[in-house]
Amino acid sequence: MLPTVSKTRSSISISRPNAMFPQYLRRIVKWQQMDIEYTFWQMLHLCTAPKIAYQHTKYHKQTKNQWARDDPAFVVICSLLLALATVAYCAAYDHSAAHAISVVISVLLFHFLLAGILLATCCWFLTNAYLREEAPNTCVVEQRVEWLYAFDVHCNSFFPMFVMLYVIHYFLSPLLVAHGFIPALLSNLLFMVAASYHHYLNFLGYDVLPFLERTTFFLYPIGIVIILSPILILSGFNPSRYFMNIYFSRTL
Repeated sequence: MLPTVSKTRSSISISRPNAMFPQYLRRIVKWQQMDIEYTFWQMLHLCTAPKIAYQHTKYHKQTKNQWARDDPAFVVICSLLLALATVAYCAAYDHSAAHAISVVISVLLFHFLLAGILLATCCWFLTNAYLREEAPNTCVVEQRVEWLYAFDVHCNSFFPMFVMLYVIHYFLSPLLVAHGFIPALLSNLLFMVAASYHHYLNFLGYDVLPFLERTTFFLYPIGIVIILSPILILSGFNPSRYFMNIYFSRTL
């Protein structure tokens, strides 16, 4: 009887995330059901005290019996802020309304949503396939990382990087896109800090899950970033000019 009970509970835990998606998508267009104040609280603490923000993930598991957020407010607000930041770049560096619209759409789709779906899927597969602790016996209900939680981790990691590489970068862009060693140095340092903090938040997101082990794997990319940064600086590579040229090559 024990295997039968275990399988039944396992099927319930698997079907529950699937049932979440329709409700999650319906709430995207219903602002009155979104907790805007809590979303901004999360965004602030992800930039200043990320461990406190992820501590509330445990409370969410205890009250809602799921790790993932059931409120799409974070995704909606992050998308709106990203669109506004992109419009600001277009106003400063673009002279074509049609091209500006295409830039906003491509940034939202590729930089945030599609890249997030791809990264979340990779992390979701990696954690479930290789980083879960083995259950000590067959009586324990199997726990798995929810795909929606993996996407939450991506969104959480993306927001501070957005603040650094879209907001702060915007105000520093006249200096960062200039020619010379100092602009290249400052640009590389900004990108290094943003990328390192992104991977650190990714690590915190999975480290908070008690059924995962060896989550320090998500910190390894920080070492690669730190090693590559001096090489890029000495080679004269300027990431700000490189990425700005992709979208606004005529004005730089």
